[in-house]
Amino acid sequence: MLHSDPLLTRPTLVHTGLLAQAVDGLKRSATSPVDMWRLLTENYIVDLDAVAALMPVSEPEPVWLSARD
Repeated sequence: MLHSDPLLTRPTLVHTGLLAQAVDGLKRSATSPVDMWRLLTENYIVDLDAVAALMPVSEPEPVWLSARD
């Protein structure tokens, strides 16, 4: 986790609309959802639950059962 520096001020994004605009602006430089989380938390103070609601859900690959003869 990023250590907070009291002398470094970062903008606070708590409104969902502003957070969505930040995600939209950062998606060109983020190559994965992990990069998006990193960029958001390094550049802004965000509500992590609101970010999670905006990010796409990564669903696991289905495990197919073998067919019965």
